[in-house]
Amino acid sequence: MEFTFPWPFSQGEWLAWSSAVVTILFGLIALFAPGITLKILRLETRPDHPEAVSEARATVSGFWLGVGICCILLAQPFLYLVLGVSWALTAFGRMVSMLSDGGNTPYNWVSLLVEIVLAVLPLVFFFGFVP
Repeated sequence: MEFTFPWPFSQGEWLAWSSAVVTILFGLIALFAPGITLKILRLETRPDHPEAVSEARATVSGFWLGVGICCILLAQPFLYLVLGVSWALTAFGRMVSMLSDGGNTPYNWVSLLVEIVLAVLPLVFFFGFVP
């Protein structure tokens, strides 16, 4: 069996692929520069808990890299569905926080917009809105 890189051909595939690439880039930043990731996410570690940095490297980067790389390498519509739903639930969690935790800040609005875009790109491809 021969493995070939599944290059996107249609407009919808390019949209979904772009969301996966951005997800991979976020994952690489979280893996190799967890300090930057924590600053971007507005999180702070305590000196007496150095294992907190491993959460950025492991939990955050691992999930982003795993889903993004699988989408790029396998290019299966249901994987793009997973990517889109994951970003949509991330956006939903942010909206819940904005409404219930007093998080109505410009940072959260920009993050919400980015998450919605990253969710919509693969979902419009999966549901066939963009061929």
